[in-house]
Amino acid sequence: MHFYVDTIVSPGSYTDTNGYTRVKFRGLNYFTIQGYLEELHPDYVVNKVPLIETQYDTDYWVVFDTLQWTIPMYSYMSWFSDRQFEVPFPVGSRTYTLKEISQLHPPLNIAGYQIPKRMCWDCPYTPTLLGTYSKYNYAPRQQFLLDNEMVGDTAQLFIRVLFNNDSGFRITKDTTINVIFE
Repeated sequence: MHFYVDTIVSPGSYTDTNGYTRVKFRGLNYFTIQGYLEELHPDYVVNKVPLIETQYDTDYWVVFDTLQWTIPMYSYMSWFSDRQFEVPFPVGSRTYTLKEISQLHPPLNIAGYQIPKRMCWDCPYTPTLLGTYSKYNYAPRQQFLLDNEMVGDTAQLFIRVLFNNDSGFRITKDTTINVIFE
């Protein structure tokens, strides 16, 4: 079992001599973790589909506080910059601000999931809601959020692989990737 940052999706990323994976920020985007897993015993492959499951989680959460954007405003009798009257000149701009978005949306884990406000912590299905999954393949991939606010921070990516996610004998293997955002 081997996991690493896909440098095709995240150019400039590398693992340093201390074992930290350094992910370069190149604009609001995602970085991808690619994995390679050992093949299962043929008894645990059904119709050429391996009964294998990879779960991803992190210790990095994003909380949205304020969102602000500016859009250009145009007059309904606007002037145009071309003879076909297709490209109008803006007559001003308008800025919209949404404050305290965290009251509307719970924190976001960069693995791609949120914990709802009314989560049933005693329900038997709850552990399946905490994390994101890749199932039934030997080359799992997962994308993680990357934005400019994360530059200079560190995160741990937790990866759990369940060999045979059906009934019977199971093997669980865990690995952690330490990431520094640059």
